[in-house]
Amino acid sequence: MVNIKEYRVVLPVSVEEYQVGQLYSVAEASKNETGGGEGIEVLINEPYETDGEKGQYTHKIYHLKSKVPGFVKMIAPEGALTFHEKAWNAYPYCRTIVTNEYMKDDFMIKIETWHKPDMGTLENVHDLDEETWKQVEVVPIDITANEEVATADYKETEDPCMFHSTKTGRGPLSPEWMDELKSDCPYMCAYKLVTVKFKWWGLQSKIENFIHKQEKRIFTNFHRQLFCWIDNWVGLTMEDIRRMEEETQKELEELRIRGPVRGMSAAHEQ
Repeated sequence: MVNIKEYRVVLPVSVEEYQVGQLYSVAEASKNETGGGEGIEVLINEPYETDGEKGQYTHKIYHLKSKVPGFVKMIAPEGALTFHEKAWNAYPYCRTIVTNEYMKDDFMIKIETWHKPDMGTLENVHDLDEETWKQVEVVPIDITANEEVATADYKETEDPCMFHSTKTGRGPLSPEWMDELKSDCPYMCAYKLVTVKFKWWGLQSKIENFIHKQEKRIFTNFHRQLFCWIDNWVGLTMEDIRRMEEETQKELEELRIRGPVRGMSAAHEQ
């Protein structure tokens, strides 16, 4: 039995803009998770083509001992707190799978995302069978809902209700921004289908609920950042992004070995 939810994030950017904004923001947010022997280690970042699907493949290792629940650290051996993330970014469709070598087939987080030019009104965009779709909980994420953001996560500079883009003229966003959208402002929705499997007697439900809570937190904070960082990434090309990713990969390795951990942000947004 697995726990499946579909998170829907609507943003005032186009599907084309989001591709660059997502990759830029993932690279930037990764730096905030890395340091002091923990964080993200990038093993592979290269183009792929499989069965007609083309995109960018990444394989990362997450060293996250300080960021898992205390009750897990009490019962889990040292190696159990390292996670592998494999992602296939065939934009506008992306698929990410997180596994753990210690738990093997008893643990998995799968995130499948479709990016569509709509306001989050499509049903069953992932084309699940009818019985499976009935079990899926749809969770809308409002990037302007500050009450959904933990005090420790809140930053005024990453608040869409206060940010104004000098390059695009977008923002600040009111809670009713989707109803007030100007005709020339683009919009899109990221439909993120998250499947969680954690088979551990006595802990399954607790951990699966914890993981979904963290995924919602990550999606919320990440997309608030993505919008508020728009003046940094709008207009960048994919060549700019790949060059930035190479530089970030080197910086992450240096930070992981010696630098401080500066917080927790987007763990796996592709």
